[in-house]
Amino acid sequence: MIALYIMSSSSKILVIIPARAGSKRIKGKNTKPFNGFPLIEHSIKYAQSHIDGDIIISTDDKQIESIAEQYNVPILWRNESLAQDQTPTTDVVKDVIERVDKTYDFVVLLQPTNPLRPKKMFKEALKLLEEKKSDSLLTVSLNEHKLGKIKHSTFKPYTYEFGQRSQDLEPLYYENGLLYVCSYELAKNGKLMSENPTAMLIEHPYGSVDIDTELDWKWAELISKEYND
Repeated sequence: MIALYIMSSSSKILVIIPARAGSKRIKGKNTKPFNGFPLIEHSIKYAQSHIDGDIIISTDDKQIESIAEQYNVPILWRNESLAQDQTPTTDVVKDVIERVDKTYDFVVLLQPTNPLRPKKMFKEALKLLEEKKSDSLLTVSLNEHKLGKIKHSTFKPYTYEFGQRSQDLEPLYYENGLLYVCSYELAKNGKLMSENPTAMLIEHPYGSVDIDTELDWKWAELISKEYND
């Protein structure tokens, strides 16, 4: 077990920032400078500025350890089996829960690949959780594309019919990755979301930023220059 020392023992929220070393499409992604700071620093700063709780980083990267030390944030070293491309985030969260000698009410997941977040987002998320009496919440964005499938080189509309106007489509949404909140009990059992999680709609352009490729990175830089929330 390890002891956290960021907030007082009365804290009821645990913020987990998962950041492994490996990244095939963008080498050293989590430590690569974004707007003058390593990518992971943006999530650390958001947590420290907007979330009243303990923070811990799960990593296998010495560079990330050095960054964490600058912000007085403890790290939890994950073993190789939890640092693979196919490793589910739920396994990483459960690993942290099992190794931290403390219990909480809620667990918050902040992904380093989402460096841009509306400042009031977490405060509004907590309010929504309370209103809905929910045990889990995720942020979503509206999908405005006409989606279809390709079968035997033939395109088949899936969310619409040919000729249908975009404004007449049934609203569909996607996980944007900006924020996940779940009860401690769910996280302890290897889950981030319950069967009926609360959806928090993000209408800010930040919701379109989730860095996985070089093109995503360029888009994130463009959005960050245009908006400053």
